[in-house]
Amino acid sequence: MTGQTRRILIVEDEAQTRSVVEAYLEREGYWVTGVGNGEQALEAFGAHTYDGVILDLNLPGLPGEVVCRRIRDVSDVPIIMLTAKGAEEERIAGLDLGADDYLVKPFSPRELVARLRALLRRAKAETEPQRSRVEYGPLEIDLAGHKVFVDGEEAELTASEYKLLTTLSRYPGRVYSRMELVEKVLGYDFEGYERAIDSHIKNLRAKLGDDPKEPRFIHTVFGVGYRFESPVEAQ
Repeated sequence: MTGQTRRILIVEDEAQTRSVVEAYLEREGYWVTGVGNGEQALEAFGAHTYDGVILDLNLPGLPGEVVCRRIRDVSDVPIIMLTAKGAEEERIAGLDLGADDYLVKPFSPRELVARLRALLRRAKAETEPQRSRVEYGPLEIDLAGHKVFVDGEEAELTASEYKLLTTLSRYPGRVYSRMELVEKVLGYDFEGYERAIDSHIKNLRAKLGDDPKEPRFIHTVFGVGYRFESPVEAQ
């Protein structure tokens, strides 16, 4: 599917910012709807089918958190959250609510378009038939056999470590908050502290031979959580 058939909803109360983003997206051939508050966002989302949402967290009236949650209740559409500069709590809150990525204001419209393009590619890949094996340079994951190989040698992972790796590696470059990983890997009813995921990451890195100071696969996003990068793509 090309950019010309993609529908994007922009929810941003700053008119100038919204018009700039709209112009960049329309230049790329996207079909764009721009609204200035949460109520308009939900009304527009209910009236059309969108392929992506760009959502400001700080909105007048209905806050962005509520808009994100209500969209997530009915759709898995990719969401990029826009947050106030330096607000760690907002970034974490956005990811925990189900946003797929975030940008801190002020941001580059070109970077926003590039991140959106990447999310749309991942969303498309999710709908395609799943492969039984995936390779990321020296790392190979046998999805059918639930086995992992590093540099040709099998890595003995626990069930939680395997699920953690497959969750992170499914979308290289996507940032997962600690709480999001707890919910996906350990379950919604897990009653432990969210930092418990750090111990699983530490053990997983050790078994993958992944030095946290110079990681090949699992990268720490300070103040937020973790992301997976493919060594091949990085090169």
